[in-house]
Amino acid sequence: MTSFLHDPHPNPTPAARRAELVADPQFGRVFTDHMVSVRYREGAGWHEARLMPRGPLTLDPATAVLHYAQEIFEGLKAYRLDDGAMALFRADANAARFNASARRMAMAELPEGLFVAACKELIRADASWFPQAEGGSLYLRPFMYASEAFLGVKPSAEYHFLVIASPVGNYFKSGAPAVSLWVSEDYTRAAPGGTGAAKCGGNYAASLAAQQQAIALGFDQVVFLDAAERRWIEELGGMNMFFVFADGSIVTPPLTGTILPGITRDALMLLARDSGLTVREEPYAIDQWQADSESGRLTESFACGTAAVVTPVGKVTRGAASFTIGAGGPGQVTAMLKDKLVAIQRGRAPDPHGWVDKI
Repeated sequence: MTSFLHDPHPNPTPAARRAELVADPQFGRVFTDHMVSVRYREGAGWHEARLMPRGPLTLDPATAVLHYAQEIFEGLKAYRLDDGAMALFRADANAARFNASARRMAMAELPEGLFVAACKELIRADASWFPQAEGGSLYLRPFMYASEAFLGVKPSAEYHFLVIASPVGNYFKSGAPAVSLWVSEDYTRAAPGGTGAAKCGGNYAASLAAQQQAIALGFDQVVFLDAAERRWIEELGGMNMFFVFADGSIVTPPLTGTILPGITRDALMLLARDSGLTVREEPYAIDQWQADSESGRLTESFACGTAAVVTPVGKVTRGAASFTIGAGGPGQVTAMLKDKLVAIQRGRAPDPHGWVDKI
């Protein structure tokens, strides 16, 4: 068990102000009082594990992350269960994916137990920040950056791992029953052999121009096609995609190294199979998506991720052509899978896969 030094907080947020902040927080705009910090140095390993007041970081102008972008992060949620207990959902899977990203970015790997312990330490310290609103949770952002000060193209010899927390409600605030998507034909998110499967900031930076274009045109999100043929559906800017057919089968794009291996994606696949549905991981073309939607062969599409959980797709536009998915709102399979997932996360249903880790 990792022990953390505790630095006392000189000025924690007053209870009344905290209640005001968590009443209806915008996603990722409100932060709790504390953060966890752990340092790494080549030859010394991981050290200086601390729970401390959340505050600014001081960086040398030559800090490696600013020049060579060695940076990775995770996103996971802590929940307040119906019995009052606090819990993490599949934090071990986030820890494993964090290290997979570290290997791809030539960064030091973090012991998975330390990753989980750091998340729990922060949750215990800031338990009073849980929103009371339906669907509220604490969104945790573990991240690591190259902290050595040097100029030169090589992996850093020093890293800084931190965890911060943000009380959140629903990711999408529009109130629409389903999101609208713009298919990007000008930009791609990742290419074979690249960093598409790593959760690094550069992947998200590469998606922003296309997302900005989609928003300017009045859409909620952008969907990316593959870089080689501009034919196969990959993922949204930060969510995996699923396609539900009239025969009850489900398709999701395969993990070939260009899309993120989503933990929510994996959970939904398991829950769908538990429910007797056939789930296939196979390429699905944009032309086929339109044809299947228009013929009625495809009845539902949804995106998924930690932040938004499960989000129905209502309308898709590609250039001058648009098509509607099913009736344009949440479908039965989408709603069933979301309900099953949320019920497990909230402790309202049995947890057959051992995903919920009470704190």
